[in-house]
Amino acid sequence: MCERPGNLRQIKVVERASLGTLFEAIEEEGYTIVGPTVREQTIVYDVLDSPDDLPVGWTDEHAEGTYRLARRDDDALFGYVVGPHTWKKYLFPPRIRLWSASRTSQGFEVNEEHRDLPKYAFLGVRACELNAILVQDNVFLKGPYIDPVYKSRRRNTLIVAVNCTQAGGACFCVSMDTGPKASGNFDLALTEVIEDGRHYFTIEVGSDRGREILGRVTGKDATKAETASAETAVSRAESQMGRVLDTKDIKEVFYNNYNHPRWDEVEKRCLACANCTMVCPTCFCTTVEDTTDLSGGQVERWRRWDSCFTTDFSFIVGGSIRQSTRSRYRQWITHKLATWIDQFGTSGCVGCGRCITWCPVGIDITEEARAIREKEPVDTSAGAEP
Repeated sequence: MCERPGNLRQIKVVERASLGTLFEAIEEEGYTIVGPTVREQTIVYDVLDSPDDLPVGWTDEHAEGTYRLARRDDDALFGYVVGPHTWKKYLFPPRIRLWSASRTSQGFEVNEEHRDLPKYAFLGVRACELNAILVQDNVFLKGPYIDPVYKSRRRNTLIVAVNCTQAGGACFCVSMDTGPKASGNFDLALTEVIEDGRHYFTIEVGSDRGREILGRVTGKDATKAETASAETAVSRAESQMGRVLDTKDIKEVFYNNYNHPRWDEVEKRCLACANCTMVCPTCFCTTVEDTTDLSGGQVERWRRWDSCFTTDFSFIVGGSIRQSTRSRYRQWITHKLATWIDQFGTSGCVGCGRCITWCPVGIDITEEARAIREKEPVDTSAGAEP
């Protein structure tokens, strides 16, 4: 996990041709580099061997229910926004075995789980995603119950952030105060600059570990002009936000509107497919499954991602609490923007816009929040229907 550097802010400039030395310095520390790459007409996170594996010259176009890759007119390495993958798949795996047991003559013996702990370097983490990791830190590390799987993986992670120099059609990180510039929680932070025939990166130190690695990277101290160019590029992204979400008194807006007629409108469109929760970088709903072999001699317990959009998720004796799509969408957005704040002290939304892009019918969380706020029939009645 990132720790604050021991001395003042340091920014180095690395030319595009020398970026490979950053990969080499990270790998020398024993990290496997994971970052963005192009697979099957989308940008996903996977293992990288060199800068050439990055989405060179590609950008992505986002709108409600729409995602497309397109060619840029330059060779930018980070000239895209975000794809369907999130970093939580490495820190909070989609499926993991919790324990197993074998039948013996004395009964069942629980087998100790021996995990090969990955040592990942996340390269290309956006500011909104950094905040999403902080949100999950609050959930898994700072409550009364610590998740040992998350803790072990998080401890072994190096974070190399990338500041956004363009925004996507579904982005609203400025509204959530989570971007487009990384303000902390990283070891190193890159800003890509392409101007006047030159292609370079400013790299800011965020931890002592990051400073150590950067010391082995080919480059020089950034000049004021180079730093200013990087800051201008980030400011450009800030002015390009595709969406806005008004967060003023957001908790009260949702708490007062459990029976708002807008829930009926969204139910007509929502497929309850759970895409929004699967692509969300903060959602953490899970279920537990027990399996046995045919002989009954081996049993395993697995944890896998689940979603509050499934009927079975709220199932208790007597049936599911949330039987309608209306109630399940209301539960998701109200938790994300309101009750999460009471639980964990922060919003569960970081403004990445993935839920908008990857919704098959183009439901927009910012539009739904706006509709609730603009026609707000204050409803303090006790029970909202399921």
